[in-house]
Amino acid sequence: MMMTTNEMKTKTFLPRLISPLLAAMILAGCAAPELRAPDIEMPSGFKEASFAEAARWKPAQPAEAQPRGEWWKAFNDTALNKLIDDATVANANLAAAAARVKQARAIAGVAEADRMPTVNAEFGPQRGRSSAVSLGLPAGTPVPATTAWQARLTASYEVDLFGRVSNNVSAAQADAAASEATYRSVLLALQADVAQTYFRLRAADAELSFLNETVRLREENVRINQRRYDLGDAGELDVVRARTELSTIRSETIALERQRAQLEHALAVLLGKPAAAFGAESNPLLTASTLPGIPAGLPSALLERRPDIVAAQRAMMASNARIGVARSAMFPALRLTGAGGSESADLSDLFKWSSRSWIIGALLSLPVIDGGRNQANIVRSQAALEESVAGYRQSVLTAFAEVEDNLVGLRTLSGQAEAIDDALASARRSADLANKLYAAGRTSYIEVLDAQRNLATVERSAVQLRGARATTTVALIRSLGGGW
Repeated sequence: MMMTTNEMKTKTFLPRLISPLLAAMILAGCAAPELRAPDIEMPSGFKEASFAEAARWKPAQPAEAQPRGEWWKAFNDTALNKLIDDATVANANLAAAAARVKQARAIAGVAEADRMPTVNAEFGPQRGRSSAVSLGLPAGTPVPATTAWQARLTASYEVDLFGRVSNNVSAAQADAAASEATYRSVLLALQADVAQTYFRLRAADAELSFLNETVRLREENVRINQRRYDLGDAGELDVVRARTELSTIRSETIALERQRAQLEHALAVLLGKPAAAFGAESNPLLTASTLPGIPAGLPSALLERRPDIVAAQRAMMASNARIGVARSAMFPALRLTGAGGSESADLSDLFKWSSRSWIIGALLSLPVIDGGRNQANIVRSQAALEESVAGYRQSVLTAFAEVEDNLVGLRTLSGQAEAIDDALASARRSADLANKLYAAGRTSYIEVLDAQRNLATVERSAVQLRGARATTTVALIRSLGGGW
């Protein structure tokens, strides 16, 4: 039975139509899914920022590679500048992070190499003896040993039919980018830790300076009360109370000296130095007026600047690409191989034309029974993507919270500083009046002690607030991604 012309056209057209459609369906099945940004509610401004700051909203733009700048120089402190420079050169954690970047880049290079053919050169002799049976001879037939010299090139290449190689490269490159962002995060954390430890050390120096002066005043009180007791103008109770206050403030001074030593040791570790080989000169933090004002900026800017958010985003991209790698294992893999060279029994004949040999091949492999291994790998890869998406969302939410925390911290510390200044003026006036009344014999020494103790408490609070404002300013800069 002969086919009509239309039937013949249909018979030849259908395979041409179905083959591309089938190929497209296969390719779509093994490709990595389209990565969509997680649904995160983006506030229009920081709750704790000023109205003017909150109004300046703009969409986030990719900017993870932009320079952060030497933000610590805004403090105009040459000692701080040198400490951060030294830490950047010698800190062990930063060196380890840099090494991890090198490893990730090398792994990306290994994955990229799979895009190219592999070519190897071989040269050398082989000596062996085959059995008589393998040569088709009767058993027991003597078979002499032979020597074969070989010189050849071998080549192999995997045709990236279903995206295994390209997806693996994408995953490795995303891992490398995540590692670089993590390095920047470690660098920012190191810089902030050095700055905060430095300001805590200076605050401790200021507090020690105040306590040492208080010790001197308490010693003077003991001397005065002892003289008055000797003259019969005061009772022994006043002397005992003065000595008690002196011993108490000395104890507090010793405790603070221990804290200062621990801060100095911590700073030495950040600088990559032995604690015994490092010493910081006393440099009291006497004022907070030199602290820079930090504009909060916009919540969307955190997605551009925070290196930990960038690292989480790149980890998400790597997990997404590995879904494509896992899917490609369900489909055929095509490897092209070839070898060419020469082979002879004598080295002198190795490069003769008659000794030439070659072989080429194309091997298509397809999984038939794998016990569900490939499907399990796909599920595992999809779960890893879900984990990285959740990690990304958590990084963003944590970043928002850290900025809000530091904004409210600076705002409340500023209010506390204003209140403590008023309290300090009142406490000084109260202590002065108590001393004058006691000298005139119009009040007891206990009133003087209460006034002095209250003044000391307020003065220490003022010193501690200066340190807190400095460290919180650094914390805000860090939470903003190292710049503004």
